[in-house]
Amino acid sequence: MSENGKTFEESHFHLYDFPTVSIPRLSHLNPDTDRLISEMKPVVLTDTELVASAQKWNLDYLEKNIGPGSYTVYLSNNKKFKYFDESKIREHNLNFTPPTERIEMKFWDFAERLRNWKDGEKRMYLQQPLNDTVGKNMVDDFLSFNWNWIARQKKENNWGPLTSNLLLISTPGNITPVHYDEQENFFAQIHGYKRFILFSPDCYDKLYPHPVWHPHDRQSQVDFDVPQYDKFPKFHDISGQEAVLGPGDVLYLPMYWWHHVETVQHGDYAVSLNFWYKSGPSGKITYPLQGFQKMAVMRNIEKMLVETLKDVNEVGPLLQALVEGRYT
Repeated sequence: MSENGKTFEESHFHLYDFPTVSIPRLSHLNPDTDRLISEMKPVVLTDTELVASAQKWNLDYLEKNIGPGSYTVYLSNNKKFKYFDESKIREHNLNFTPPTERIEMKFWDFAERLRNWKDGEKRMYLQQPLNDTVGKNMVDDFLSFNWNWIARQKKENNWGPLTSNLLLISTPGNITPVHYDEQENFFAQIHGYKRFILFSPDCYDKLYPHPVWHPHDRQSQVDFDVPQYDKFPKFHDISGQEAVLGPGDVLYLPMYWWHHVETVQHGDYAVSLNFWYKSGPSGKITYPLQGFQKMAVMRNIEKMLVETLKDVNEVGPLLQALVEGRYT
């Protein structure tokens, strides 16, 4: 498999039981690029120069320029970093064991641990929104991003404001299991390589998401390594789209698209930066509804039931009583 001029052997990737096709790789000048983005379909952009001024953001540069603040780092005893919402644990008084440990570190401590990290040790994943505490050189880099191009995309697609630029630094082999976000995303790769496997919103029923009240909301219950087909039979029919991002690549990741993300296992650490935008006004609704719209409807119904019933344990039985024998 060849991406961005670098060849990866299949042994560098985790192998799964479902088929994939390649996500299109296009120049930002290709007319199909704007069409795909307007249709909310993923595309890898090879030459946006969106974060060209950040291509020097390796550990040495970041250590000298990112500033003295504390940064959020997740630790895992295995390769998987499954997000969890701490507020939902407290809100619903759940007996829940977090799959990762969240700590705050100075960047120089993180950089030193990452330089000396060896396979078999706890894996690390720095996930930190950029803010005004970074040093002047990084501010200058940030201001030199290709804001003209991304601002045009925002305007032409009627998106809302930029909400966050999330800096991600991961040890080789890290996996963020399949999940979806409720914002539009340009995912820019700065250092190292990441593999994305994407599934459309129409795959909702095949990926069996956790309930909205669960700490793993917006994530699939299916473990790709051990799918448990007896419990999740529709996962047999899943198929995805795949790409490997290298330095300079930018993936347009539409909201509500499921994505499974791996830092290339036999490579270097990876540095990435998200550009998250709120979705804009939906305008006139056309029918039949698209997959992402149906997902929004289902989320809103679940949220309403949780709020109305005041007991998450009553939501499932009520939905079963509503459907069984009437819509089945």
